[in-house]
Amino acid sequence: MGVEVSVANLTKSFGSQNIWRDVSLTLPRGEVSALLGPSGTGKSVFLKTLIGLLHPEQGSVIVDGTDITECSAKELYEIRKLFGVLFQDGALFGSMTLFDNIAFPLREHTKKKEDEIRRIVLEKMELVGLAGAEGKLPGEISGGMRKRAGLARALVLDPEIILCDEPDSGLDPVRTAYISQLLIDINAEIDATILVVTHNINIARTIPDNIGMLFRKELVMFGPREQLLTSEQPVVKQFLSGDRFGPIGMSEEKDSAVAAAESAMQAAGISGGGTTEDFSEIIPQVQPNPGLPVRQAAIRHRQHVLEILPTLPPRAQEAIRKSLALSAVE
Repeated sequence: MGVEVSVANLTKSFGSQNIWRDVSLTLPRGEVSALLGPSGTGKSVFLKTLIGLLHPEQGSVIVDGTDITECSAKELYEIRKLFGVLFQDGALFGSMTLFDNIAFPLREHTKKKEDEIRRIVLEKMELVGLAGAEGKLPGEISGGMRKRAGLARALVLDPEIILCDEPDSGLDPVRTAYISQLLIDINAEIDATILVVTHNINIARTIPDNIGMLFRKELVMFGPREQLLTSEQPVVKQFLSGDRFGPIGMSEEKDSAVAAAESAMQAAGISGGGTTEDFSEIIPQVQPNPGLPVRQAAIRHRQHVLEILPTLPPRAQEAIRKSLALSAVE
């Protein structure tokens, strides 16, 4: 079962450049969360801080009861064994076969014998749809296959926390859908805590239990997906609709003159180029494939949503009640 990851007042800078400040959130154990935000907002930096590859200027990262910003190198080494990480490009060794790439963590961090390593590697390769590709090199396969090989390697130590840095980057919509389904299926099977960093709106609307969004060096929101998908916050609405009208600009934020001009264009009925959906209906969450266990995370998540429902705006309450009723029927 996954463990809880709690971040409090986290601030990270590179020299004089502040990346984000005072970020606080909790990744609920066993649930799938997504971190959104425009390019350049430090989402990947956040992942690296969670596993101790980068050290924050202030704040805490508590993993399974241990603050990794203050623990010893030996304690950090043990904590990292809880994590499986899928990097953007898969981060495979080009001179190794897929089998050896996926076996690498087992050979590096365990004392398992080769026959046991082979059993585990082949099991994970089958899980991600790579059975029969053990002898191929990373340069001989597609980007989607490299992503799946990276995911298999992230899973070989049976992690309790899985971090995925833009699992959809470089993939077409069909392969993205396969990777997304795979994450839900894995969550159903092992109840791991999963954090997906992405700017893919389809993933954000259909995969996670919880969503967070970074903008202007701060965490704008973090909470149940239903809460963010019905949010009236301008930056959240703009990002989810993919519209150019709103606080997000080409570089960072817009000045008042540009914002005023866009308001006038909207009033004149000129489109900002985004989706025309009004998000009054919450798209159902992706479910595990037939034959897999019921996601325990979904049960815990539903209870949490019901608890916070009375605190949300009436329009959001109505949309959420409809989505909960539909999911109950399914």
